[in-house]
Amino acid sequence: MTRSRSAIPITLALSMLIAGVAGAEDASAPQDNIAVAREDNGRYYTAEDVPTFKIAGDGTVDWLTYSGFRRYHSECHVCHGPEGEGSSYAPALKNSAINLDYYAFLDVVTNGRKKVNAAENSVMPAFGENANVMCYLDDIYVYLKARGSGSLPRGRPAKKEAKSDAIRDAENSCLGNN
Repeated sequence: MTRSRSAIPITLALSMLIAGVAGAEDASAPQDNIAVAREDNGRYYTAEDVPTFKIAGDGTVDWLTYSGFRRYHSECHVCHGPEGEGSSYAPALKNSAINLDYYAFLDVVTNGRKKVNAAENSVMPAFGENANVMCYLDDIYVYLKARGSGSLPRGRPAKKEAKSDAIRDAENSCLGNN
């Protein structure tokens, strides 16, 4: 079944969680979790219909990857370090986007996670009600996936595709700008 991603990310995340589809936190992504299988109005997907990135030969990135860079550095880098590299108290999210199942990634960002024991003290706050994260969750995910795969170097992408009308409409709808 092919899902349209024109719906807002928070709706997708919540519906998947309610349906119990979110993967286990230790689920690993499929071997081919990067290759673009299809495009839909400026959004790119793998054969498993999971968001992914597209980088042209000249270095032009898709809009979501560019937007993800901006959103990551707005909301996530304080804990997880610049460029998804991790910090002394938060993991490298560029690795999570490659190794963690997409729906498990959505679950952790939406609901947070706490691991406190003798070996570790890890607390990820829930961002499920933060529109600056949830409306751009796929953007952040594909940016981190591009970084984790080694396809996107550090720094702001120099070239980007234009934002499609479908992406603009979904963003406006999610942010309540309609």
